[in-house]
Amino acid sequence: MLVSSKKIFNIALKKRFAIPATNFVDQNTLRAYIAVAEKKKLPLIISFAQAHDEVMCLKEAALLGKFYAQHASVPIVLHLDHGQEIDFVKRAVDLGFTSVMIDASQDSFEENVKKTKEVIAYAHSRGVVVEAEIGHVGSGENYENHEHSESFYTTVEDAKRFYEKTEVDSLAISIGTAHGNYVGTPEINFERLSEISKAVPVPLVLHGGSSSGEDNLYRCALSNIVKINIFTDLINASVENIAGERRNYFEVQAQMRSDIGQCLDKYYSIFNTQKIVI
Repeated sequence: MLVSSKKIFNIALKKRFAIPATNFVDQNTLRAYIAVAEKKKLPLIISFAQAHDEVMCLKEAALLGKFYAQHASVPIVLHLDHGQEIDFVKRAVDLGFTSVMIDASQDSFEENVKKTKEVIAYAHSRGVVVEAEIGHVGSGENYENHEHSESFYTTVEDAKRFYEKTEVDSLAISIGTAHGNYVGTPEINFERLSEISKAVPVPLVLHGGSSSGEDNLYRCALSNIVKINIFTDLINASVENIAGERRNYFEVQAQMRSDIGQCLDKYYSIFNTQKIVI
């Protein structure tokens, strides 16, 4: 069933678990994700990133996402990930996404607030929830520790001020993770996470979950992080067992779905994800 993230996030907060947010780039990845959610009878967030608009156009992503979500027996959120242009985010709202992210985290604090408020006004009037980011989660390429990445931590003061000025529905924060492949395992600033969760009365989101350490992610899921984005590990899993082998198209697609499914299944356990009845 296609749902808004608002209700399931509140349940996740109370029961202390996180929900995977899985980016899809085609029908095959989408089918793999939904199949695991159905099998485990667990909620899922299927995400489409603006950066992948050249791989699959937004309208196609909306049509496929809505089709599979509406035919699923478990709660499925259709989410726009890292929307960087306001017009693009608004188009996602109009096309039926139930959740959208406006990512102005690399802009000034004031500009981030301004863009977020504009998106919130548009989305809320149409029943769609909004995620924003304060601080910045950069790339994990050649990442060894936080000081050497392009990420920068979210401060408690900025998180609190940002929420007070925007009243955003959920907030992505930077506490040590990064997007993409890592060199080494990141060090998560759990003290900062605890401080922010006490200062900001909304669900918190963690980007860059792939390969961030099972213990780290489990602890995040117990510490008010309700949504954890994973993409790199799922995509890497999809190609590990097919490189160098000659198979027909259908065998390759089936193998990819199987490998993606096993990876997502593992993350469901790490995130302590629980059944939600709506």
